[in-house]
Amino acid sequence: MMSSTRSMPTTAPARLAPAGIKPWVLSVRAASEDSSSSTSSSSLAQSTRRSILGLFAAGVTVGAVAQKALADARSIKLDGPPPPSGGKPGTLLSDEARDLDLPLKERFYIQPLSVEQAAARAKESAKEILEVKKLIDKKAWPYVQNDLRSKASYLRYDLNTVISSKPKDQKKPLKTLTSKLFDTLDNLDYAARSKDAPKAEKYYAETVSALNDVISKLG
Repeated sequence: MMSSTRSMPTTAPARLAPAGIKPWVLSVRAASEDSSSSTSSSSLAQSTRRSILGLFAAGVTVGAVAQKALADARSIKLDGPPPPSGGKPGTLLSDEARDLDLPLKERFYIQPLSVEQAAARAKESAKEILEVKKLIDKKAWPYVQNDLRSKASYLRYDLNTVISSKPKDQKKPLKTLTSKLFDTLDNLDYAARSKDAPKAEKYYAETVSALNDVISKLG
């Protein structure tokens, strides 16, 4: 009895696509993705070109404006630096106080005056010093100190101006009276700082007497 043998196929069967998905759908999707990527790259390139062109245009505009400004610029003649003190009108008072080459005694912030004007301002300062009596009565000690120190600085400066103009035989007695006056003012200032009303009254009375002695010599 002869047995018949059936030959097996030698080639593998073709691979089928998953159920429900057609091969042409995959191809379309891949093509769509490639198209989107190409479009994005193209848009990015165009945006970059526009940015570069914009920067170039801005640079050209700025360069043109700068060239026009340079063309319109006018030369300005500069003089040399002014003298350290009083090189320009109205600057002497501020310059003197900052001029380190000047002697310290000459570097005052107070406006220098003629002898007659200094004497008049000294008398005015004396009157204002006497007005601190109202503040002493109120025991407004900080205000007493402020007024004394402010007016005394002007008074000292102006008295020195007047004394320097006096003959030699009149300078010494006037300096003595002035020294006594400012010692008394210092005592009054200390009494105000200590808030000592009795001593403030005492030294105020002495200040009045010393001021009268000095002012009477000014003429």
